[in-house]
This record gives sequence, structure tokens and C-alpha cells, in this order.
Amino acid sequence: MSTSGRLTTHVLDTARGKPAKGLKIDLFLIEGEDRRLLRTVETNSDGRVDGPMLEGEAFATGTYELLFHAGDYLRAAGAALTEPAFLDLIPLRFGIADAGSHYHVPLLLSPFSYSTYRGS
Repeated sequence: MSTSGRLTTHVLDTARGKPAKGLKIDLFLIEGEDRRLLRTVETNSDGRVDGPMLEGEAFATGTYELLFHAGDYLRAAGAALTEPAFLDLIPLRFGIADAGSHYHVPLLLSPFSYSTYRGS
């Protein structure tokens, strides 16, 4: 099995037209009904995580979830949010089928919408 793959992410605040600095992200491994926290990170001034979220031997095929703490970030950025916020925690569940590939999972965020895709 190849272990040259890696998982990265990037968050852009589309309402402000800037990278989302200081957004907390949890990474989980999903195994059946079990959800195991692998790590928690925070985005840097470029809206990126400092280094891959998974790589090497830790990067394996399976189902994963990124949990973006959007509500906390948006409140700290001064966004006018309803209570409860329309978007608070954003879970993105995805599969890694090829442990030798780069999986980039970006998030485009605003207080009332988000989108994602498999980037490069």
C-alpha cells in the first residue's frame, strides 16, 4: 500500500473576501457507527492548516469527517448572526479511496452558506 498521500484543507471567508484565520477544525475517522477524533487544528493567516492533516502511515483509505467550527469563527470575525446561528458546526464526511493521492478539501464559508469540493 502506498503511503505518499496526504489530506489538506483551506477555508475562505467569502463574505469578507479573506482567508478564514483562526477557524477550529476537528478531524475524525469514521468506522461504522464509531467516530474517533484524530486531531484538532486551527487555520493560520492564510486560512490553511500548518501542514497536512493526515500523511504518511496515518493516511489510509476509509471514511473521514472534517468538523468546521464555523459559528465560533464567524462570531469572532464580527459577523451578525442569528441565535442560534444558521451555520454553527459544519460536518463534511468524505471517503479516501486511494492512499497514494492528495485529497484537498476546501471550504468556502459565509454566515448563511458554504460549499466544498475536492481540490488539488
